[in-house]
Amino acid sequence: MKNYKPIYHKSAKGILHGGDYNPDQWLRYPEIINEDFDLMQKANCQTFTIGMFSWSQLEPEEGVYHLEWLDSIIKRIGDMEGSVILATPSGARPAWLSRKYPEVLRTDAHRQKQLHGLRHNHCFTSPVYREKTQEFNRLLANRYKDNPTVIMWHISNEYSGECHCDLCQEAFRSWLQKKYQTLEELNHAWWTNFWSHQYSDWSEIESPSPIGEHMVHGMNIDWKRFVTDQTISFYENETVPFRELTPDIPITTNFMSRNPEMLPFHALDYDKFAKHVDVISWDSYPCWHHPAFTMDELASRVSFENDYFRSLKNGQSFMIMEMTPSLVNWVPYNKMKKKNVHELSALQNVADGSDSILYFQWRQSRGSSEKFHGAVVDHTGTDQTRVFQEVAALGGRLNNLSEVPGARTNTEVAIVYDVENDWLIEDAQALANETKKYPETVMAHYEAFWKRNIPTDVISLNHDLKQYKLIVAPMLYKITEEHAKKLETFVEHGGTLVTTYFSGRVNENDLTYLGGFPGPLRSLLGIWAEEIDTLYPTEESVFKYKDVPFKVHDYIETIHPETADVLAMYEEERTPVITKNQYGTGAAFYLSGRTDRTFHEHFYKEVVKDLQIKSDLPELVMNDGHFIRIRHRKNERTVFYFLQNFSNERKSGYLTMPLTDAETDEEIVGEICFKPFETRILKVNME
Repeated sequence: MKNYKPIYHKSAKGILHGGDYNPDQWLRYPEIINEDFDLMQKANCQTFTIGMFSWSQLEPEEGVYHLEWLDSIIKRIGDMEGSVILATPSGARPAWLSRKYPEVLRTDAHRQKQLHGLRHNHCFTSPVYREKTQEFNRLLANRYKDNPTVIMWHISNEYSGECHCDLCQEAFRSWLQKKYQTLEELNHAWWTNFWSHQYSDWSEIESPSPIGEHMVHGMNIDWKRFVTDQTISFYENETVPFRELTPDIPITTNFMSRNPEMLPFHALDYDKFAKHVDVISWDSYPCWHHPAFTMDELASRVSFENDYFRSLKNGQSFMIMEMTPSLVNWVPYNKMKKKNVHELSALQNVADGSDSILYFQWRQSRGSSEKFHGAVVDHTGTDQTRVFQEVAALGGRLNNLSEVPGARTNTEVAIVYDVENDWLIEDAQALANETKKYPETVMAHYEAFWKRNIPTDVISLNHDLKQYKLIVAPMLYKITEEHAKKLETFVEHGGTLVTTYFSGRVNENDLTYLGGFPGPLRSLLGIWAEEIDTLYPTEESVFKYKDVPFKVHDYIETIHPETADVLAMYEEERTPVITKNQYGTGAAFYLSGRTDRTFHEHFYKEVVKDLQIKSDLPELVMNDGHFIRIRHRKNERTVFYFLQNFSNERKSGYLTMPLTDAETDEEIVGEICFKPFETRILKVNME
């Protein structure tokens, strides 16, 4: 493994604990701010993100700056040996800026200019907004470049959305001209002869719109790519002063997931964006106790997201920039975490690779839309609430884990999630809209490894594949020739690939492959996929694998083996459901139907056994029916094992090798028990 150093500035130490702090809301209440600093230390919180939505307080009029209050807050945090993550305020601009420079206002897909208000609604192309944000960021960089309390720059907030104004239309056309050079190439890539959509002049091209063109799939994916590139360009423009004046202070921006389903955020291509940030950070808001999920199922999805963000920087630690210590206020049912679940969920993030636990928010806002969103300090302003005391207790535990930051996780398995594949499957007029469920399908395969405590990366095929023994790539609808060759090389040199129905259908422009599916994967997989049937919710098919019966739902693909061996057949259709093709020194499996959790657990148990892929801490033998989630993090000297009980029932097992409690230094061996929602952290020294 490489580079075990913490991801933040050298002046900070240990796991960062704290969160978004908005003293600008309380400048008329100095007694509240004084109270905050007393409570911060009682809560074992030492790191605070400041300034994210403070632009109107910092620059109430154009060119008039009031930063003295910010100086004071940073100094007071430094005086208590804390740290500041200083945010740029571009996520929510002051009213004077919108009034004086209306071009900064976003235009929606219906071509309607938005009014001032809300947040995250500016035009990323606007030269004025780029100038104003960079101008303000240069002021911050100059003022705080030598301040040791500032350990990181936080650029804007939760980048998202798109603008369809005239400036963005021109930028989109320029982006397309650079990519395709000629209209002839664009028309071919977009297959515009369909429905007589061919373009004869660049000025005819408009971004997708519900009141205009939105059925040219090549255009749709290029627009999404442009939106990602334009967002990154805006971000890079914001970072210029910091790169110039504070090259040693790392830069981040907070990524997200889709909630309440806890699916990967797909409005932007984070795989591309990750190359431009120094540190990956994200806002984690799982809806614990949601009736659609068991605790284990939701925990698996949280780990999927964590592994996705950890993998974006090739295994580097990431940061939880936001999570709630209690509840949110923006889902249909804003349920609070039950007792001890906050600690469980926070330590899950640390187990999965986070070097921080930061909250939104430190103190509840007194007014407006987030006044009932969870916070460390609620409206009573006391340290006697359950939430405050749970946060303080967690902070005490985090203080005992100062060696964990920078520790990494060894992996031999990778699950492929491709945001462009997500875009294209969502856009495809095929299958059934209600049951496409590409990200859910990827997560379902991932869960089989999570339940076996096998560390797993979540990657796109842009990543290096050489370190893995096994790659699982469900529904690989979009595959480029380059990525197909990459998978061939991986398998040829001894790797194992598992992919499924609806793979190898289109190229990067959403043009179908000719000559038979799965396109450029046909030789590697050794099959021809003839057609796919969409099942009604009441339909299913059955098959036996190693004499064990299993079911298939939603989709059945008719495939014909060419060089592949047939491992299982549908009982009614009498066509293959599982094939295996030897290719070089490796093998490629194909699953032609949507299988369920029971099959995944059975199938992958055999695959990992054959490949000698071990679970974390096999020396812990759990009693029958008892499951504990285990994840390791490793540095040069120590392996840490996080053992977590996501059940409200007591669990027990037997540890066959002695380990050390990472918090008490007590030796642990033999019988071991876990209380409901308990996390135990053990370690072994390698020296």
